[in-house]
Amino acid sequence: MAISDSDISGALSAYIKRYPDEAALLAEPVQLLSQGGDFASRRNFPMHVTVGALLVRGDDEILLVEHRAYGITLQPGGHLEPTDTTLIDAAVRELAEETGVDPGKVFPASQAPVYIEYGRVPARPEKDEPDHYHLDIGYSFVTPDADVGRIQESEVRGAAWYSLDAAERLVGHRIARAVSAPVRIG
Repeated sequence: MAISDSDISGALSAYIKRYPDEAALLAEPVQLLSQGGDFASRRNFPMHVTVGALLVRGDDEILLVEHRAYGITLQPGGHLEPTDTTLIDAAVRELAEETGVDPGKVFPASQAPVYIEYGRVPARPEKDEPDHYHLDIGYSFVTPDADVGRIQESEVRGAAWYSLDAAERLVGHRIARAVSAPVRIG
């Protein structure tokens, strides 16, 4: 079964309960979700959902990608697909697609999102997309030994492991939450 608005609202509600200081920042997407619509569809404007994956290897590395369209380094992630059944599975799919990481070596650190961000995305006429907003729901994962495989060159310029300090400088507070979430394996 495809991801529903109810699934998205549930993740958002659980996140706000865990991080109540972010409720004001997420008031607009909460209001939009209450009106209904297919927010899992990338063709839903003014907002749709994307997912992100923060993969922690060992105790000291995070996998990041250089995003081709935006020209910045950030966590792997992207749009939901109609075949995705959960937000976590969608995040793993995006991680594997963009970085070539073996999904069999990736384990969720938590069932709850470690970050949710609501941000404006500029129009992309080549994709027939007006200005709109992404509600990016991110999850933390752990791996004992996964490595980068074949990257999705149409989406990313590269993928590499970064020290926690370097990753936090590039990506921000999401890194601290990713590292504090994991139940260590192995």
